[in-house]
Amino acid sequence: WRRWLRSASAAAFWEACCIVLVLTLSPLLFWCLTALIAIMLKSKTFVKKTRSGGVMKIVREHYLRDDIWCGSEACTECKQESTVLQKDACIESNLCSYPHYLIPDTNVVLHQIDVLEDPMIRNVIILQTVLQEVRHRSAPVYKRLKDIIHEKEKHFYTFTNEHRRETFIEREPGESANDRNDRAIRVAAKWYSQHLKMFESDTDGLKVVLLTNDQGNKQKAEESDLLVYKCEEYIKSLIANPELVDRLALSSDDKNEITSSKVLFPEHLPLSRIQAGIKSGSFLQGTFRASRDNYLEATVFVQGEGEDSTEVLIQGLQNLNRAVHQDVVAVQLLPRNQWVAPSSVVLQDEGTAKDDDVEEEEEEKLVAATLMSSMSLKPTGKVVGIIKRNWRPFCGMLNVSQIKESTRHLFTPADRRIPRIRIETRQASTLAGQRIMVAIDGWPKHSRYPNGHFVRSLGGAGEKNTEEEVLLLEHDVPHQAFSQAVLSFLPKMPWAITPEDMVRREDLRHLTVCSVDPPGCTDIDDALHCRELENGNLEVGVHIADVSHFIRPGNALDKEAANRGTTVYLCGKRIDMVPELLSSNLCSLRSNVERLAFSCIWEMNHEAEILKTRFTKSVINSKASLTYAEAQMRIDDTTKNDDTTKSLRGLNKLAKILKRRRIEKGALTLSSLEVRFHMDSETHDPIDLQTKELMETNSMVEEFMLLANISVAQKIYDEFSECALLRKHPAPPPSNYDILLKAAKSKDVVIHTDSAKALADSLDVAKVDGFPYFNTLLRILATRCMMQAVYFCSGMDSDFHHYGLASPIYTHFTSPIRRYADIIVHRLLAVAIGADSTYPDLMDKHKQSALCNNLNYRHKMAQYAQRASVAFHTQLFFKSRGILNEEGFVLFVRKNAIIVLIPKFGLEGTVFFDGKDKTAPNLVYDEEGPTLTIEQHTFHIFDKVKVTISLDDSNIQHQKIRMALIDPVISGVSVPAPDVGPQAKKPKLDQ
Repeated sequence: WRRWLRSASAAAFWEACCIVLVLTLSPLLFWCLTALIAIMLKSKTFVKKTRSGGVMKIVREHYLRDDIWCGSEACTECKQESTVLQKDACIESNLCSYPHYLIPDTNVVLHQIDVLEDPMIRNVIILQTVLQEVRHRSAPVYKRLKDIIHEKEKHFYTFTNEHRRETFIEREPGESANDRNDRAIRVAAKWYSQHLKMFESDTDGLKVVLLTNDQGNKQKAEESDLLVYKCEEYIKSLIANPELVDRLALSSDDKNEITSSKVLFPEHLPLSRIQAGIKSGSFLQGTFRASRDNYLEATVFVQGEGEDSTEVLIQGLQNLNRAVHQDVVAVQLLPRNQWVAPSSVVLQDEGTAKDDDVEEEEEEKLVAATLMSSMSLKPTGKVVGIIKRNWRPFCGMLNVSQIKESTRHLFTPADRRIPRIRIETRQASTLAGQRIMVAIDGWPKHSRYPNGHFVRSLGGAGEKNTEEEVLLLEHDVPHQAFSQAVLSFLPKMPWAITPEDMVRREDLRHLTVCSVDPPGCTDIDDALHCRELENGNLEVGVHIADVSHFIRPGNALDKEAANRGTTVYLCGKRIDMVPELLSSNLCSLRSNVERLAFSCIWEMNHEAEILKTRFTKSVINSKASLTYAEAQMRIDDTTKNDDTTKSLRGLNKLAKILKRRRIEKGALTLSSLEVRFHMDSETHDPIDLQTKELMETNSMVEEFMLLANISVAQKIYDEFSECALLRKHPAPPPSNYDILLKAAKSKDVVIHTDSAKALADSLDVAKVDGFPYFNTLLRILATRCMMQAVYFCSGMDSDFHHYGLASPIYTHFTSPIRRYADIIVHRLLAVAIGADSTYPDLMDKHKQSALCNNLNYRHKMAQYAQRASVAFHTQLFFKSRGILNEEGFVLFVRKNAIIVLIPKFGLEGTVFFDGKDKTAPNLVYDEEGPTLTIEQHTFHIFDKVKVTISLDDSNIQHQKIRMALIDPVISGVSVPAPDVGPQAKKPKLDQ
C-alpha cells in the first residue's frame, strides 16, 4: 500500500480525482465568486502615521449591494418589509402641484434644521452622504436630525446611497471632497427620479425635488434634468405658512441686503492663521464670557497647564469683534500701556437698530465708566478670530420696529449676555408680548447686530408655564417627555421580586427600616435602621434604592439618564432623571412594600466607632415613610417606644457623635437660606414665603448619608484605583476670603482661613454682643467664598480631598434615583463585591472623565435653574402683595448701592442710590472697608436696615424685586414707610 502511494499510477489517480472535483464544483465556485464581486467594490489602501512615529497600513473595503430599498410605499419593485415614505406625499405648493419627496443637500440640513423640524415638512429622503457630512460638521444638528428621523409621523427616510451599486460614485482625480459629495447627492436624486417613474401611472406623477442653496449645485442639477429649487424658493411657495417662512435661516444674499456698506468690525482671521498664532504664542485660545452688566465688556478665560488659568479683559465693540457668550475665540493681548481696569457701571444696550456711527458714542460711555474704576489694571486684549461658535436657539422677546409695514425687527434675548438679534418676520404683531425662540444665522462685519431667524413661539410673557419653559431652555435642562425607545426598557407591570432577583442578594425584610424625607417626597432614595446586637454593639444600615438593577448599561434608558445627569427640582415641579414608574414607584423605598436595595451596614460601638463594614445587595420592606417633622416628634415623644421610634433614637444619638467628630476634624458648618413656598392648591401660585427650618432629624439623615458615601468611596477606590468616580471640593484660593475677612473685621472679629479647621473654629467663636444673627450672616458669607464641588475620575486626578467635609475621599452613593453619578458608583460597588458584572466603559478612565464633565455641567445648570425658579416665584409672590416693609442686613457694599438680605424671606435685593429719575446724592466708596458714605451716613457690611420691597414689572422680560431704603433716614435718599393694609383671606394651602 505504501509502495503504491509512491508509484506513478497513484499520482495519475489523484490527478484524475482533482480534475473531477474541479469540474463538479466549478459552477458553484463561479457563482460564489460572482456573488462576492457583486457585493464588494474593492479595497482602499492607505498609510497612516502613528503617535509613536511609525507607519501603519490601513485597508478598507467598500461593499456595494443591490438590495438597498427606496423606502416608498408607491414602489412594487423593492422587496422591502416596511416603508417610510408615503404614496400620497402632498404639500400645497405654488411650485409643485404634484405629490413629491424632498431631498435636501448638506447645507440645507445644516442651516435650515428649524424648517425641517416643522410638522408640515414630511416625506423627506436623507441621503447617507448628507447624514455623514452633518455628523462631522455639527453634532447638535446631527442629533436633531436623528430625532426627526425617529419620528414616524414625519416620514423621514435614510437612504444608504453610498452602498447601493447604482448610486455609489468614486471621487475623480482633482475633485474636492465637497464637489464629490454634491455629485453623489445629484446621482442619488437622479436614481430616485428614474426609479419612481416606473410607478408614475399609480402615483399621480410622484416626483423627487432636490433642495439646495448652492447656485453651482443647482445649475448642475438642472443640466442633469433634475427637479431642483433653492430652499427659500420652495418654502416661500408653500401656501398659507407665514411662520415657516420666518423660520428660514438667512442666506448670504439676505445677510448682505440688510447690512450697511460701512465696515463696523475687523475681519476674523482664517483658522490656519489662528492655529499658527496660538502655536507661536502670539494668540491665546479661550472661552468668551460676556458681562451681564456691561454689553461693551467681556473676559476670555484661558486655561493654562494644570490648575493655572488667566482671564483676558475685552472692552469695546471693535475688540469684542462679534464674539458671543461661550464662543471659543482667539485673542491677541494689547500692549501693556493699553491695559485697562474692569468698568464699574451697568451699561445695557439700548441703541437703535441702525448701524451708523454707533460705536463712537458707545466707546465714550465705556471710557467714562472705566475712568471711574480704581481697581488695578488687568491683561487686556482683542478678539481676532472665532475657533468655535456656541450658538443655540435663544429665548427672549421681539422689539417691534416703529417703521410701519417693516418686516425687520430686533429680538432681545432673556440672557443679558447675548447681543440683540436682527430678524425678519411677517407676524410681528402676533409675536409682540410673547416669549419666542430665535437662532443666529451669522454676524457680518458690516452689521451692528447678528442676523437670525424666528424658531418658535413659547407663549405669553409672564405666564407661569411659559416662564418655566424659558428657564428650562435657557439653562439647557432636558425636559422633553421620555421617548418610547426609553420607556421600552422599563419593567413590565405588574412587577414583583423573582427568585432570580434574590441571587447574590440578602433578605433584610425582617429589619425595622424607615425613611425620613421632606414632606411630599415621592422619590425616596434612602432608608435607615439601627438595632442592638447580642454582643452589645449596634448595627446601623443605610439602604439605598437599587436603581442600577433596573437601568442596565448602554441601553436607551441608561443613555437618557446619563444625558440628563440629575433630577431638577423647581418650585412645584420636578423634572425627573428617570421615568416616573421607577422614580416614584419601583425604585422608591415606600413603606410596607418590598423593594430592592443596596445596603451599607456597619457594626458600631455606642461611641459611633466603626468596627466592621459590609456592603450587600438586599431586599427590604420599610416599616414607615416619615417626614423630618414626624420623625422628630417620635424621638421627642417619651410615650412612644415602638421599634421604629427606638431605631430613630439610636440613629439620632449616633448622628450627634458623628457630627461632633466631623466638626472636630475641621468640617465646615456653613449656612444658606433656603425658602419654601406655600402654594394655592387650585391656582398653584405662591401665597406665602418662608425660610426652611432645619431639625435634628435633618442632621441625623445627613450624617449617615455622609458616612455611607465616605465608606463606599474608600471601597471602590481600593478596588478600582484608576476608574473610581469620586467627588472633591477644592480649597478656595486665599483671595476668595477677602470679603469675609473685611466683614468680620468691621465688627472687630478675627477669622483664620489657613485651613478648613481654622475657619470652622473661627466661625464657632465669632460672636457680637447684642447681635445674635451675626454668626449666621458670617456663615452665609463664608458659603459664598467656597469653590464648587465636582465629580472626577480617580485615574485622572491626584487631589481627592473634600475641603468642606474635611474628608480625604468622598463620592455620591445615596441618591441614585435623582443623580446619575450614584448609579455609576452602584455599578462599581456591585462589581467590587461580586454582585454584578463589569463592562468596558466602566473601566475606561477617559470615558469616566468625559461622563464626569457632563455631570458637573448638568448639576451646575440644575442649580441655576432652581435659583431662577425661586426668583420667578418670589416675583409672583410680591406681585400680589404690593409694597411690603421688612427689616434686613447689608450683605455687600457696592460703589452706588447696598445689597440687602431679608432673613424672613431668604431674599436678596439691591438698594440703588443713583437712580436715573433723581439727582444722585454725594457718594463716597471706600474699597478697604468696604464702606459707602451717603451724605453723612456710612454703610458697613452687616448693618441693620429697613426697606420697602416691591415688584418692578416695567420690563416684562426682566422683572425684578426693587428695594428702597426706609431706615436709616437719609434726606433725599430714603423713602417714607408706606401703609401696609391687612392681607386678604388666605386661599387653600398646598405646601
